[in-house]
Amino acid sequence: MAPTFDDGNSLFEFVVRDGYGVKGLVDVGISQVPERYVQPPKERIEKGSAKPLNVPPVDLSKLDGPDHDKAAEEIVRAAENLGFFQVVNHGVPVELLESLKAAAFRFFEQEPEKKALFRKGASPSPHVKYGTSFVPEKEKALEWKDYISMVYTSDDDALNFWPEICKEVALEYLKTSLDMVKKLLKVLISNLKLTVEDSEIEALIGLKMVNMNFYPTCPDPDLTVGVGRHSDMGTLTILLQDGIGGLCVKVEEDMDALKKGVWVEIPPVSGALVINVGDTLQILSNGRYKSAEHRVRTTSTQSRVSIPIFTIPKSTEKIGPLPHVVERDGVAHYREVLFGDYMNNFFGNAHDGKKSLDFAKIEITL
Repeated sequence: MAPTFDDGNSLFEFVVRDGYGVKGLVDVGISQVPERYVQPPKERIEKGSAKPLNVPPVDLSKLDGPDHDKAAEEIVRAAENLGFFQVVNHGVPVELLESLKAAAFRFFEQEPEKKALFRKGASPSPHVKYGTSFVPEKEKALEWKDYISMVYTSDDDALNFWPEICKEVALEYLKTSLDMVKKLLKVLISNLKLTVEDSEIEALIGLKMVNMNFYPTCPDPDLTVGVGRHSDMGTLTILLQDGIGGLCVKVEEDMDALKKGVWVEIPPVSGALVINVGDTLQILSNGRYKSAEHRVRTTSTQSRVSIPIFTIPKSTEKIGPLPHVVERDGVAHYREVLFGDYMNNFFGNAHDGKKSLDFAKIEITL
C-alpha cells in the first residue's frame, strides 16, 4: 500500500529534504494529491479554461533579408502586448532539441539517489541545483514540478560539474541559442533607441542558466499547478516545450479578440522555441515591453518536460528605465536597482503573479 503522507512534515522530508521530488511521490503509487499540493481554488487551472493562442511563429530567418522590418515589427508587437511569442528558423538544430528532451527525461528517470547528489547543500557546485517546486519553505501549496538548474560560468565548469547524463546537450543548447537571443534583443532595444552597442546587449545577458523541468503525471490535475503564476526576473527566456503542452499566459492588455485578464495557452509547435519577456526588459523599457505572467498546468496522462534558458544581467549590474525612454514618457515607472538585490527578492518569495516588479516600481500619486 502506498504511503499517504497525511503528515505534512513527513511529506516535506521525503520530497524536499531527501530529494525524492514529486516523481518520488508518483513512483510510490500515490492515488490522490497530498494536501500540501492542493492549491487554493483561485490558483487552480481548469482544464480547457485557456484557449490556444493561434498566432503563427515569427520566422527569424527573415531578419537577415528584405523582410527584416516586418519580422522585427512582429517581435516588437508581441513584446508590447502579450510578452510571449514563438520563433522558427532560429538557428538551433531540431535534432539538438529532440536530443535535449530525451536527455531531460533520462535525468529525471534516474534513481532518486543520483538526482539527490545535486540537492542544495550536497551539490558539487554552487552553480548546479536539483530541487522541487520554487521556494518550498515559503509556499502554502507546493508546485507539481521537479527541476535541475545549471548556471553557466564557463565551458570547463559546465563539463566538470553539470550532470553527466545531460551536460553536453544542455551546453550545446545554450551556446547555439545565444546568437538568436542577441538578435532578438537588438531588435527590441533598437526599437527603443537609435543605436545599440554590443556591450549593452552583453550586459543584459551576463548570466545564463539552463533549467530542465519535469512535470510528473498527476492523479487530479484540477487541484494542482505545475508552476504557479509568475513573471521571469531576467531579460529574455527561451523555452523548449515538448509536444504535450500546458503553458498558459495571462493577457495584460486588450489585444485583437482577447480581453485583458484572460488566459491563453501557448500550443506546442514542432521545431519552434518559445520566447518570453522578463521583468528586466519591462523595467528597461519603462513598461513598454510586458514581462509575461504565466503558469503551467499538470496532466494525468503523460509526464512532460520543458527546458528554459534564462538570460539575466549579472548581480553587479544596475537596471533601470533607459533615460531617453523616461524623457519620452515624461515619467519613470521604475527606479534603478542593483540586479543582485532584485534577484534576492525574487528568489526570497513564493510565486505571486507579477508582484516581483513591485520591488522596482515607483508609485505615482496624482
